Amino acid sequence: MGKIFYLMGKSSSGKDTIFKKVRERIPELKTIILYTTRPIREGETNGVEYYFTDEAKRAELEKAGKLIESRSYDTVHGKWTYFTADDGQIDLAKESYLVIGTLVSYEKMKEYFGADVLEPIYIEVEDGERLCRALLRERQQEQPKYAEMCRRFLADTEDFSEENLRKCNITHRYYNQNMEECMEEIVLCIREKL
Repeated sequence: MGKIFYLMGKSSSGKDTIFKKVRERIPELKTIILYTTRPIREGETNGVEYYFTDEAKRAELEKAGKLIESRSYDTVHGKWTYFTADDGQIDLAKESYLVIGTLVSYEKMKEYFGADVLEPIYIEVEDGERLCRALLRERQQEQPKYAEMCRRFLADTEDFSEENLRKCNITHRYYNQNMEECMEEIVLCIREKL
């Protein structure tokens, strides 16, 4: 049976970069593309980072019993929903997967597929460094959304609290102070479990 290696961490912890580099080093890992109703960001491609969709599509998948997990956020730009669907992308009898998500989505995926299938990979970065990274990334946008950046930063403090990490049995942390060292540790861990 395959595994789902679930990459998660607070915003600006380097998840996207680590995800791409791990995929390059372990190309046999498949991906699960999540859905979101949030607007596409500069540099993103529909069907690569996410399927950018609307609430009607989420409701359609839920009605069909194909919604694995869904979470909504009241942002400064309105309600944004992120969700995972059982839409034919996942075949654990044949493949293992690398996914990026949140602690809440990790919990839901664990409920849906079973704890033995999910392998958590929690990335951690010191908060001051994360804030610097987030600001740098936002400044590169054509229309920076600083208020939303701040909302995400503060929400992550609550979402990834020590109490919530304990509830989800997240015991190991991958410290991303040096991207290459962090990525090597993750690649080694994944290869051992494949």
